[in-house]
Amino acid sequence: MNEAGLKGILGLCVRAGQADFGEEGCRKALKAGQCAVLVLDGAASDNARKRYDSWCRNAGVPLEEVPEGLIEAATGKPGIAMAVRKGPFSQRIIDCLNGQP
Repeated sequence: MNEAGLKGILGLCVRAGQADFGEEGCRKALKAGQCAVLVLDGAASDNARKRYDSWCRNAGVPLEEVPEGLIEAATGKPGIAMAVRKGPFSQRIIDCLNGQP
């Protein structure tokens, strides 16, 4: 994983208005079919992981885990989950998580 690149892309995504945060925001984005990838903080509890995993499986959306604190450091928003809307940012985030430059 390219952590520095991922941090930059997550921040740009938020500034472009292409992200939703928190349980309610993520759930709404998934149900509406707007979410392309859900990013979960490494500090998430087991129950939260199971809940988000279930929602993502039902919506057919990948769930990607990032190191603890990365979402807040990149976006300035506290929370354990970030739903990224469909578009170029979502693919770039997936590429960064898979180790591509």
